[in-house]
Amino acid sequence: MSADVAFIGRKFVLAEFPSADALLDGTRRMREKGHAKIDTHTPYPIHGLEAALGIKRVMIPTIVLGGAIMGVVSALAMMIYMNVIDFPLNVGNRPALAGPALIPITFELAVLLGGSSAFFGLLIGLLKFPEPYHPLFELEAFRRASIDGFFLSVEVPEAQNAEDVALQARELGANDTHIVVESER
Repeated sequence: MSADVAFIGRKFVLAEFPSADALLDGTRRMREKGHAKIDTHTPYPIHGLEAALGIKRVMIPTIVLGGAIMGVVSALAMMIYMNVIDFPLNVGNRPALAGPALIPITFELAVLLGGSSAFFGLLIGLLKFPEPYHPLFELEAFRRASIDGFFLSVEVPEAQNAEDVALQARELGANDTHIVVESER
């Protein structure tokens, strides 16, 4: 039993704005109109663009803190188990849990697990690897995005008309708009 599945390409509206300030204002107002899947493409970073896109604060500091705390707890638990329970040694009548002796291993394990959690947290959950292909790459005008163009791309849901989204972008100050339909590769 084979089912023929028809390819339905995603639709994008690519709007070019004349300046960084116009792009920032247009991005903010497009989000206010209810468009959720939007992205900007600029030749340099623009202050305030993350807030206009609705990008939330990253979770990496929390992940690193969790890894470092896990390193501290596991180092202390390991040393307490080894020095007090498993194989206690009485050398020179020193205490089994001398505080200064615990500091180096505790610090090293906190740094090791904090750094490892940063790497694997980014690798597994937070980073989206670069897309080798995006439908906008087929558009000749999009090549200017890394040189001198300020572009806003809006992914248009199937139920919505792409022409209406392009008209909204022009009303917000876009110089030029293009409708891009993903081709079957």
